[in-house]
Amino acid sequence: MAEQTAFLEISEERARAVRRGQRLEYLTVGWNTVEALVSLIAGLSAGSIALIGFGYDSLIEVAAGLGLLWRLSVDAGAGQREQAERTVLKLIGVCFFLLAAYIAYDAGKSLIRRQLPETSYAGIALAAAASVVMPLLARAKRRVAVSIGSRAMRADSRQTDICGYLSIILLGGLALNALLGWWWADPVAASVMVPIICKEGLEALRGEKCYCEGACR
Repeated sequence: MAEQTAFLEISEERARAVRRGQRLEYLTVGWNTVEALVSLIAGLSAGSIALIGFGYDSLIEVAAGLGLLWRLSVDAGAGQREQAERTVLKLIGVCFFLLAAYIAYDAGKSLIRRQLPETSYAGIALAAAASVVMPLLARAKRRVAVSIGSRAMRADSRQTDICGYLSIILLGGLALNALLGWWWADPVAASVMVPIICKEGLEALRGEKCYCEGACR
């Protein structure tokens, strides 16, 4: 009887963690949808490669968030759970590499052609907001990932972390262009993103590392 009670308590605790994870992923999808629209419109208007790249990163975050919502929806069955983990990890890995390829191509083209972006105050405001929101969201996702032993959730939290790093890099590039006229700061800032993104993409595709502090269960 005591063992059954303990099992029910663990199951309920896990269910609460899964619900927290779902709320975080809904927030991720909503925030990044708005973020993508604002950054892509502002980036295209200003001719900013880093801002456009940030918009595509937001779309990738949306795709990963939808994948995690599916993963969390099948959490009740252990077999389905493991299969969903592998599928979502591969999805996130592919998304990382697609983003890195786009940024590398467009940043290189911008440097070669010396394309000068216009100042984008909307982009600066967006990057400043994201640099605050993304780290908080990533930290909350990591707590859930540890609670339910999810490598996919942990990988998604790293993607959210990277979104925070990118927002800081983007903010620096846009500010340098606006204040000092350093046109090259934008594509250089975008290029800094590439090796970070590739590293995370490779780890997600391999799916070998258990990203949780506790046992993956």
